Amino acid sequence: MKKIGFIGAGNMAGAIIGGIVKSNLVKSENVIASAKTMANLERLQQEYNINVTLDSKEVVKNSDIVFMAVKPNIFDGVLEGVADLIDDKKIVVSIAAGKSIEAIENIIGADKKIVRTMPNTPALVNEGMSALCPNKNIEDEELKIVKDIFDSFGKSEVVGEYLIDAVIGVSGSSPAYVFMFIEAMADAAVMAGMPRKQAYNFAAQSVLGSAKMVLESGKHPGELKDMVCSPAGTTIDAVKVLENEGMRSAVINAVCACVEKSREMSK
Repeated sequence: MKKIGFIGAGNMAGAIIGGIVKSNLVKSENVIASAKTMANLERLQQEYNINVTLDSKEVVKNSDIVFMAVKPNIFDGVLEGVADLIDDKKIVVSIAAGKSIEAIENIIGADKKIVRTMPNTPALVNEGMSALCPNKNIEDEELKIVKDIFDSFGKSEVVGEYLIDAVIGVSGSSPAYVFMFIEAMADAAVMAGMPRKQAYNFAAQSVLGSAKMVLESGKHPGELKDMVCSPAGTTIDAVKVLENEGMRSAVINAVCACVEKSREMSK
């Protein structure tokens, strides 16, 4: 595995670094990160024993793979500041929303190796879902190396860049929808007399287990739903209410709104 650098040391960068180090993909001494201040850097250094610096150029000089882990509003300026150090052998990995491969190529050159990605916040607990979009210069073995990194803190899929807005709707932003669902179920349990902390445990574990059934059983979600709905039972009454209240159409509309907003941001 190559030397890996991070420009930016926020939560997502920390999650990726944690996955890399804990899975032994690379030794911690082969990981370096930079940030504007030492606060996050010191935490990452203490936790993972990586190299840290306040100089982004040092990251690029000492890395084969460079993660651009800064906010979209400062992305261009930061990348422009190190562009002259990026040659056609280094791999630039972007996790910034709204920054297309073309936009990155316009800054560092169309001959450079770029992978646009979209991870999500469950990466913080090693259950992330990430999309990877390579440009034309990325070779298969290089893409595998990047995929191994993202698989170290969850799962990843290689997709065409034209799908990135759909990815943001169904994965990048969707933890927020799921958190709202868990909170609502817990609120109902509290109304029924259950203590709040216990209600969150029951609701969250049920969502976790249900998701695992979808991933591991290979069954259609509708089939799994039918397995829970006994004739004249409690579940089918709840399902009827959800259908009457338009749960599925509300979720579809929410995801589509997210996708459309993502498309607007990319223009």
